Amino acid sequence: MNNLIDEIYVWYNNNKRELPWRNTTDPYKIWISEIILQQTRVAQGTEYYLHFVEKFPTVQKLAQASENEVLKVWQGLGYYSRARNLHTAAKYILNQFNGKFPDNYEDILKLKGIGEYTAAAITSIAFNLPYPTVDGNIYRFLSRYFGIETPIDTGKGKKEFRELSGELISESDPGFHNQALMEFGALQCIPKSPDCKNCLVMHTCFAAKNNAAEKFPVKTKKGKQTKRYFYYYLINSNDSVYLEKRTKNDIWRNLYQLPMIESKQNFSDKELLDAELPFINDGHLNLKSVSKQKKHILSHQVIFAKVIIAEINEDVKTSDSLIRVNKKDIYKFAVPKLVEQFLEELLT
Repeated sequence: MNNLIDEIYVWYNNNKRELPWRNTTDPYKIWISEIILQQTRVAQGTEYYLHFVEKFPTVQKLAQASENEVLKVWQGLGYYSRARNLHTAAKYILNQFNGKFPDNYEDILKLKGIGEYTAAAITSIAFNLPYPTVDGNIYRFLSRYFGIETPIDTGKGKKEFRELSGELISESDPGFHNQALMEFGALQCIPKSPDCKNCLVMHTCFAAKNNAAEKFPVKTKKGKQTKRYFYYYLINSNDSVYLEKRTKNDIWRNLYQLPMIESKQNFSDKELLDAELPFINDGHLNLKSVSKQKKHILSHQVIFAKVIIAEINEDVKTSDSLIRVNKKDIYKFAVPKLVEQFLEELLT
């Protein structure tokens, strides 16, 4: 196995991407990069990383920011619980460690939003400690190379891959080792149609020799996508519109949005005109028009959304959950990407 690892090290030195978080051993910046890249492509994540560490260059700056400021910088990146967890963890570090990022695996693992993979990545890269990272890229490469059919989404599979990764890791430079294997999986041993014929380990790889790359890694579960129908109301009142904050434990929690109603089925325009609005306590809106429907795809959900444009009379009483905002100030609020797209189209 030493020959395999040595070959990948050579490949990594010749093919690795120049990424900003690879030029630092600052655990804070490595942490930010790892959280951003959990559900994000590197090309998009790089831009957000640079903006995030410019806005919040230290743990202290992040901890002292408001939640809306953090979510606003994160806006458009999705999976907003990542940003909320970063903010919570930064405040914990400030209170428990006097703002100094913890330097051991156990304490890092206690931070909100950090699991075994992220703790291992930070510990190995920032502090040169031999903790193996097992991300999607490494699962894919190792399962193909060794022909491992144990499902990766089971306890048995996770244990097997963690032990194998522990046997392979370099004691002298674990950070380099982890990044080399992850990069090899990301660029060479890609999920679909990998170029096995031009791979440096093809002659010793189980999947390449058996033309079986598409069979690995093995998973037991297949996620289902649910359909949701969102109907937003752009309520005009002279130079202002109304927003509300999403507070339930659902997607986009603590972000702002246009007042909305949700349905399990597609409403006709007539049904929208007749619908009861939970954010109007007394009176009626003057409904003007209905936008075209947008389709917004999340990992386990598909959202179909429309905006109903309306005007409000002075005698209409709204619920306390609505916030009246001057149109010129609306972009100070962190909103979901879907709402941002509607606002850009309808307010410009």
